Amino acid sequence: MSLPKFVIKFGLIAGIVGLTPAVHAAEARAVFAPTLSGQILGEVRNSTGVTQMGAVVALYNRYDELVRRGLSNQDGKFVFDSLVPDVYSIRVSLVSFVPALRRNISVLAGSENLLKIQLTSALSTIELVPLSSPEGALMSDSWKWVLRSSHATRPVLRLLPQTSSSRSSTASLFSGTSALVKLSAGNNDPFSGAPQDLGTAFVLATSLNGSSQVHVSGNVGYAASGLPSTGFRTTYRRDNETGAGPQLALTVRQIYLPSLMGSGPSGSDTPVLRTASISTFDKMDVGDLIHLEYGASLESVSLFGRMNRVSPFARATYDLGSKSAVQVAVSSGTQPVELLAGNADQDLNQDLMALGQMTRISRRNNRAAIERNKVIEAGYQTVKGSRTYRASVYAEEVSDAAFLLSGESGFVDSGDLLPDLASRGIVFNLGDYRRIGYSASVTQALSDHVEVSVAAGRTDGLLLQKSPDALPAGGDELRSGVRNTPRPWVTARADASLPVTKTHLGTSYGWSDPDVLMPLHVSLTGKSDQKLGWNVYARQPLPAIGGMHMEITADLRNLMAQGYVDIQSNGRRAVLTNAPRAVRGGVSFIF
Repeated sequence: MSLPKFVIKFGLIAGIVGLTPAVHAAEARAVFAPTLSGQILGEVRNSTGVTQMGAVVALYNRYDELVRRGLSNQDGKFVFDSLVPDVYSIRVSLVSFVPALRRNISVLAGSENLLKIQLTSALSTIELVPLSSPEGALMSDSWKWVLRSSHATRPVLRLLPQTSSSRSSTASLFSGTSALVKLSAGNNDPFSGAPQDLGTAFVLATSLNGSSQVHVSGNVGYAASGLPSTGFRTTYRRDNETGAGPQLALTVRQIYLPSLMGSGPSGSDTPVLRTASISTFDKMDVGDLIHLEYGASLESVSLFGRMNRVSPFARATYDLGSKSAVQVAVSSGTQPVELLAGNADQDLNQDLMALGQMTRISRRNNRAAIERNKVIEAGYQTVKGSRTYRASVYAEEVSDAAFLLSGESGFVDSGDLLPDLASRGIVFNLGDYRRIGYSASVTQALSDHVEVSVAAGRTDGLLLQKSPDALPAGGDELRSGVRNTPRPWVTARADASLPVTKTHLGTSYGWSDPDVLMPLHVSLTGKSDQKLGWNVYARQPLPAIGGMHMEITADLRNLMAQGYVDIQSNGRRAVLTNAPRAVRGGVSFIF
């Protein structure tokens, strides 16, 4: 072969070999680049299988930072595409349903993850069904060959570990911050969680270093006396790999009671009620079927001296499958606010509810007393199609029970009376009682936006023996005339949400024997179905302004003044109740 022909052939072969990496790189970019991202798809339905439109779907990254937010379409479907391979979380919420949360959703390159979401009034679930998985790992052999054959892409391999550590180290100190400010006014109710005639409440929630949640809430206002009353609450929770971790809460309150000037022991001036409590709340799974929630609170109350109380609580849930569960709960001391309010996955209003659960304090023989409850309760819950059935049985022992007494001056000695926060009545210590009760309820979803329920039960009420010939000289004589008497009760409730205006309306009516004082039982195993009188609640969202959402609310309780028990003695009359009538309204600003 002559030299020129050899040179020509060698040049052609060298050119082909030299162009090969570029060709492979171009093919790799065309074939592999689209598969470097993944997708999360989902479908939202209710318990009867009806698709839900307008459900809010929030996507969070591994640091619990909000990445995207969307709404389910008319078919109940949503999709988040072009996702960088990582670990994500999904939270789905819709009015009249319990929010559903799914953590640790691993999105790989080229993968599609299908979420089947079922929203119910209880036990909402999200099931992850992988649709497809990428061929091999994220770095397939073909892709590695392309990177090795290109000088321009080789440095990427050396920068990947540094990029990962840099992302973790430069994560924002505060992220996912949200806030709520609520202005309210109305008649006062000392036991409703709204201790001001005119008040301003706020909540600030933020994520600290992407792994801890901090909530700061407060309530500042003025009572009818014109003097201020305040309350502040701070909660801290550190999440772990399995979800929400232990929660620690600190709550302080200060309420001025000007009518107590000079009425303390030895005539000392004690016009201020101060409370401080620290509480813990945690949960764990025992095996695959038992879910345990437990905690305790230590509370100190300063009024006519100092009182310290420890209140432990616990609840165990056994999953029976088929959307059924059995719960057993115990509590000793003050009401377990953390157990009733739940922890981090709830909305900001739960913080205000926890802050508003004021310890019931009364006065007995010129000394302050804290109402304490010892409760053991067992409950069963199941969901059958669009219906939810509940049943529970409980035994409780209450000491230093506090009720609202309104009557003529001098009905009982002043040493047994404590003014309420609005100076419209007085708080009376009715003593101790024990009782056993049971209840059952059924909730029916009539549509996606309407729900009705009926509950009934039987427990002991308090019957006051009237003494028309002798005026009690003190609280002990009145307390000695209290007797337990079994009585039934019935409550009907209806809730509706208008899809266009997003107005939420709720009303309930509770009946019991009008001649018996019926203490309301706060259920530890489910929704508290027992109500008294006619109650109306309304919430109306307003158009957003500059990213700020607003809502107006109206809360009307016991409009027909039921459950008021008359007491007469020597021509004097007083009224005793545990469900005073209250009318309140407010406006909320959500950031």
